[in-house]
Amino acid sequence: MINDMRLRSPLLERADHCSPSVFLPENLLREARRQKGLPPGRVPQICILDPDGDIVRFVQQQFAAKRSPYWACYHTDLWEWETGPTRFGVVGSAVGGAFAVLVAEQLFVSGCKFLISVASAGQIAAGLRPPCHVLIRRALRDEGTSHHYLPPSPFVDGDPDLLEMSAEAFAGAGHSVLRGATWTTDAPFRETAEAIAARRRDGLLAVEMEAAALYAFARLRRQAIVCLAHVTNQLGCVEGDFDKGEANGACRSLDLVLALAEAWRQRKGVQDIPS
Repeated sequence: MINDMRLRSPLLERADHCSPSVFLPENLLREARRQKGLPPGRVPQICILDPDGDIVRFVQQQFAAKRSPYWACYHTDLWEWETGPTRFGVVGSAVGGAFAVLVAEQLFVSGCKFLISVASAGQIAAGLRPPCHVLIRRALRDEGTSHHYLPPSPFVDGDPDLLEMSAEAFAGAGHSVLRGATWTTDAPFRETAEAIAARRRDGLLAVEMEAAALYAFARLRRQAIVCLAHVTNQLGCVEGDFDKGEANGACRSLDLVLALAEAWRQRKGVQDIPS
């Protein structure tokens, strides 16, 4: 039995993907809210995951974003601000698929209806010129979290309707955004020359740490998520790498978020999002 266990992978053998979980995000938040003495309330319907924290810092400085009084997560803060009729929320520094999905699970039971991930990514395809953004069509599942949500497969795709909506929104707003597949890894410092060459042969554009997990969660839970890769570097292999642009790329990223938010609001017929 012990020898058999050494040869088996729980991630690949799992077969209960459609079974309900015993540990639920709403129950965790119930206890967190009780312990922290937080009032009942909902987070904004449109939220952003910002692993690098650049958008968080930008909206704090430019829009006086305030910490949400209703966000009960033990591990993160959620910052809120308004642009026109739309109230936004953003969570920073949730790096990696496991952390991103941990937060996403809690966001969607707290009032979020549409989640946009804007994650820093490394260049894989030779023709890219960082910094640039990629609308992630599908992600290679080289991490663990997605395998707890969907059966094994090489890739997980984003929602085709949301991806088409996003592409049309960017084109309508005059934004040039690439579309394609990325490689999601949970071990960035194990991106070897052999692995990179293989991913380049597969036609992948960039490497990031969240998209496969988020898309797998979105598919199982039937939630609305769009993932963008902000390609900012050549894996540190050139001097002067990681130059993200104005405000560490937050201006450009936020422009894309605003275009997506407006498209989603029109698609849902939402005229105003109350606080």
